[in-house]
Amino acid sequence: MELERQIRVIVIGAHPDEADMYAGGTAALFAERGHKVKFLSLTNGDCGHYEQRGEELARRRKLEAQAAADCLGIEEYEVLDTSDGTIEPTLPFRNEVIRQIRRWKADIVITFHPEGGISPDNRYTGLIVSDAVPFTSVRGYLPDEPALTDRPLVLLMPDTTMIHDYRADIVIDVEHTIEKKLRACDAHATQFYESPAWHRGNLDQLPVEWEDKKQYLLEGWSETFYVSQRMIPALEQWYGEKRAAEVRYAEPFEIARYSRPASMDELRQWLPMLAD
Repeated sequence: MELERQIRVIVIGAHPDEADMYAGGTAALFAERGHKVKFLSLTNGDCGHYEQRGEELARRRKLEAQAAADCLGIEEYEVLDTSDGTIEPTLPFRNEVIRQIRRWKADIVITFHPEGGISPDNRYTGLIVSDAVPFTSVRGYLPDEPALTDRPLVLLMPDTTMIHDYRADIVIDVEHTIEKKLRACDAHATQFYESPAWHRGNLDQLPVEWEDKKQYLLEGWSETFYVSQRMIPALEQWYGEKRAAEVRYAEPFEIARYSRPASMDELRQWLPMLAD
């Protein structure tokens, strides 16, 4: 049974492109059902290129983010003007995240794990969100921004450095929206084509046609697209063995310990694609 009202989701990453990479298919599924999704990047990614940097790169990555949002059909993609590599678990960052979650009136927050991952930006993003969420429903804190009625449901997305070290509580079948996710990743040319190719020394071999680009993305970032053995128990739990055996593309999430508690029936209401 689906919730009668619109579900509001905010996906909080450290850099433009991460929300797309780890939760893009799920976001597109929400958007297709008429629910509201916002992506938020805590940095502008101004160091994430082999050649461009600073304001020039930040402007370009914001344009990439907007193009990706259009591909996914989501409502908003905001990129904060914070330099890449400078995220720290400070009070100003925490308050900004509290305000963002409250303004969006988020029912669901998706973010990184606060205790894992190699990237300090990713790890600190997860820590900041974990510190922020308990205050999102405290009316006396930041009273100029109306508090939420209840804490949101919080799902953690493993980045590539945690791909073999996370708990898959929920796994979403994103077969239906995989093309949209691939298109969103394609929009982030600085991250999925140019910089990786430069590191590998094959900038002159980048794909041009869409079918070749799809194959390039699926092969180069296979762990963010395809089902892994770690995901199968949760797929079977939520979709049944027969459906689980057919799923090729999926996105895994761990329920945060600081999340709003929810039963399996309640999770199916908040994540209506699990009932398909």
